[in-house]
Amino acid sequence: MISDLLGGTHPAIIWGILAIVLAVAELTLPGVFLIWLSLAAALTAGLTLVVPLGDSFQLLAFAIFSALSVSGGRLWYLARPIDPVDGLLNDRSARMIGRHVVVVEAISHGEGRVRIDDGTWSAHGPDAAVGTHMVVTAIEGSTLTVAVMPD
Repeated sequence: MISDLLGGTHPAIIWGILAIVLAVAELTLPGVFLIWLSLAAALTAGLTLVVPLGDSFQLLAFAIFSALSVSGGRLWYLARPIDPVDGLLNDRSARMIGRHVVVVEAISHGEGRVRIDDGTWSAHGPDAAVGTHMVVTAIEGSTLTVAVMPD
C-alpha cells in the first residue's frame, strides 16, 4: 500500500531512503537518538529485500528493530561513559572555591561583600577591611565563605 502511493517503488528503497534521511537528521540535530532509528530503518530495508513483507509486517519489523537498536545503543553508551574534561563545567559554585577575591564592603562581624570578576557576592568570614585579598573556601547558596589568603 505504501509503495503503491509512491509509484510502486520497492519497499526496500523506501526504507533505505528513510534510513538516510534519519542519519542526516542525526548529523544536523543535537542528540544521539535518530541514528538508532536510522539503523532500524536500514535493517528493515535489508529484511524487505530478503523477505517480501506486507506493510503491517514492515512496520512491525521497524518497531522491533527500533526497540532493539535504541536499547542496544543505550547499553552501548552506559558501558562506555564519557569522562568530562572539566568535571566542574556546569557547577558554577564549585568553580568558585579557591578563587581569589577582593573585599569591596568591609567584612564586619563575619559579614560583608567581595568582588569576583565583574560581580559582587555576599561573604562570610573573618573581619577584613576593604581592599583585602581573600580566598573562597566554601559556598552556601549565594553566600561565599572566605578566608585570609595564605602568604
